[in-house]
Amino acid sequence: MPELPEVERATTLLRSIAKGNKIIRVETSEDTLVFHGLSSHEDFGREISGRVVKDTFRYGKYFYIELEGAGKMPLLHFGMTGMLHVRGQSTLQYRNKIHESPDIWPPKFMKVHSSVLFILHIEGKTPGTTTELAFSDARRLGRIRLVIRPREEPPISGLGFDPILSMPPLCEFQALVLKRSCPIKALLLDQSFSAGVGNYLADEILYQAKVHPEQRCNTLQQRQVEALHREVADVCRIAVEANADDDKYPSHWIFKHRWGKGKKTQQSMMLPSGEPATVKWITVGGRTSAFVAEVQCLPHKQRAGKTEAAADDESDLTPLSSDDEHPAASPRKRKVKSETRRKSVGSASTAEPLREKRPRLKKH
Repeated sequence: MPELPEVERATTLLRSIAKGNKIIRVETSEDTLVFHGLSSHEDFGREISGRVVKDTFRYGKYFYIELEGAGKMPLLHFGMTGMLHVRGQSTLQYRNKIHESPDIWPPKFMKVHSSVLFILHIEGKTPGTTTELAFSDARRLGRIRLVIRPREEPPISGLGFDPILSMPPLCEFQALVLKRSCPIKALLLDQSFSAGVGNYLADEILYQAKVHPEQRCNTLQQRQVEALHREVADVCRIAVEANADDDKYPSHWIFKHRWGKGKKTQQSMMLPSGEPATVKWITVGGRTSAFVAEVQCLPHKQRAGKTEAAADDESDLTPLSSDDEHPAASPRKRKVKSETRRKSVGSASTAEPLREKRPRLKKH
C-alpha cells in the first residue's frame, strides 16, 4: 500500500496544482464505503465546490486540503490502491509506472477497472484554463472524510509520531520502544507508534539498523535502539527526497530485493564484504517481512525458544496491529450494470451515455 513517501508525493503534487486556486466544481461517484461518515457522496462535492485551496498537508498516511472560508476540509487516505491522477500527465503508482496514455480520461489501467471516486476541476494557473485531478481506489479500502480541524480530530489525533514531521528525541523513542514486548516489526507497523511507516519502510529500517524483525522490543540493546532511531528518520527522509521513485532509492537497500518471495530467480543482493546475501521471508505482525540472515540475527535466547516449524516461515510471536487502516476489509466487486445519474452544483448538468465498466461521476 502507499506509505509515507507516496502520500508525501501526492500531497506535493496536489499543492503544485491547487494552492491558491479555486475548485470550480467536483464530480463524485457514489460509494458509501469510501466516503466515510457522509450521508451522501454529493455532500463532499457541495462542501468544497467554489472554495479556494490555501494549502495541502500530510500526516502519516493521511493528507488533507486546507480550504479558505467557513466549512469542512477533505481528509484523504489511499488505503491499499489509492492514487491521484492529473489529466494529461503520466501517473506514478506505488512501485509501478502506469503505462496507459495520460490522454485516457477518466483513468483506467492495469487491465483492472479503477474506481474513480472524485474529480476536482481546479482553476488553472493561466486565466481561463482548468486542471482536472482524480482520486481513484480500485480496491475501495481508502477513505474520504470531511473534517473541521484535521490534526485535532480522529483519525490523525490518534496517530503516533511522524518520522518527517515530529520525530521524537532518542530518550523518548527509547522509552516508547522498550516498554513493549511485541516484535519490533509489529511495533513499527503500528500507526499509533509511528505514523506513515508501512511494510517496505519497516523492512528497510530494520535491515539498515541490523535488527531482526521478530526481536522483541524489550530485549533490544542500547546500540540497537540508537540504530533504529537513526534509521526511522533517515530511511523516511531518503525516500521522500527521492519523491517515492523507487528507481532512485539507494542500490544497497533491501527494497531492491525484497519482492522476490516465491519467484524462481537467483538472488543478487550482496553484503558489504562482497559475499552473497541471503534474503529470507517470514510473517510478523500479519505482514510478510524480508530480512538478510547474515545481518539481522535474533538473540540466542529468543532464537532457542522458536519452534522448528515457525522458524521456517510463520512468526510464532503475537502480532500487533496491521499498518492498514482497515486490515480485515476485503475488496468487493462493483456491479458493472449499476447506473447513477449525473448532477451538477453551480453548473448545468449534462447527460452522457453509460460506458461499460466505468462508474458514473456526479458533478457538483
